[in-house]
Amino acid sequence: MADPVQIQRLPHDAYIDAVRWLPHFSTFTRHILLAAFDSDTSTPSLQTIQFSPSQSASSVTPQSLLPLPSRITSLRTCSSAFNPSRPIIAASTFSGSLLFLTADLIHGSLNLEFSVAEKGFHNGSVSGIDLSDNGSECVSVGEEGRINLISLEEEEGGFRRVFDSTGLVSYSAVKWASPVEFVTGGVGRFSLHWWDQRKPGGPVVLFKENWTDWGTTSGIVHSIDIHPSRKYTCLAGGSSGTVFAWDIRSPKESTILSSVGLNDAPTHSLVESDVWEVQYDNYTHSSKISNQSSSRILPAMTCSEDGILAVIEHGQQPTELLAEPCAINSFDIDRQNPSVFNCAPFNIIDTATLQDVVCSLEWESLAILTRP
Repeated sequence: MADPVQIQRLPHDAYIDAVRWLPHFSTFTRHILLAAFDSDTSTPSLQTIQFSPSQSASSVTPQSLLPLPSRITSLRTCSSAFNPSRPIIAASTFSGSLLFLTADLIHGSLNLEFSVAEKGFHNGSVSGIDLSDNGSECVSVGEEGRINLISLEEEEGGFRRVFDSTGLVSYSAVKWASPVEFVTGGVGRFSLHWWDQRKPGGPVVLFKENWTDWGTTSGIVHSIDIHPSRKYTCLAGGSSGTVFAWDIRSPKESTILSSVGLNDAPTHSLVESDVWEVQYDNYTHSSKISNQSSSRILPAMTCSEDGILAVIEHGQQPTELLAEPCAINSFDIDRQNPSVFNCAPFNIIDTATLQDVVCSLEWESLAILTRP
């Protein structure tokens, strides 16, 4: 990169399990959502922080804190079609419940709307959730093998069981691909499944390549992402530094983007530990992207247990953005560009094409990266 990435590290008073940007409401301020855990009091909570970007020195201001009954396992946000100042939040817990909240960005509060915690929802921890783009539905998966759908437009707290493997399959991640399709990731080989609500009874496409052969241990898919313009391609990150793409048009094949590798397997990797999260990175503009075919995988960003935040391009060596002496547990890319700065003392508005990334560090702190 021609210009260096600006990094701002912010200590926090609790362990951060997950972090997400909230949708923009104000031109000059943004809001960060944290799932935190205070080890001194054993109290989990959701917190919001106001982030004010500046070309000289950005500032953060704590806004709200809502204690929770159980620690958070997965966190998702989306805009509200009815009230842009009150984005929708979905948070799953270790106790097996699913919480739906709204964030009041004007008054700086978090409001619990309803929860799904009745018997039979999930037997144990909810390992992964995802909100649909319009916030009308949420899909949840559990380690016990259950997949549930919750409608936010129907009676509060209700759900519909999509599938129950009765423990034969364990799910760890889920991602919507379309209003009626989603992908689940799980434990072991052949662990990606493509589901279509129009065809009930089971997955409609199965990943048929044993990706666990690439690593040194049995594989777990920790995170999934699907690009909005290429809904047939699933990006997955998991054990042993492995990141790969699966095109459902070729169920038996995959594209390895990063892996420790065995024998003749590719070794394009900065990490050897678990990849905790993966997202497509629409900031990175490879010189080959403009002329690439639909078979070329778009750039991706990952974070890992060994403290690396990196960008991976198809066929290229990964680019390290951040290296920490502790795990990077979660990150989120602010996709609402451009950034707008208020340049004091002349009150000049400066609009620049920047993109901010927020990530949570295991040593009770946040890092915010601004990429010029």
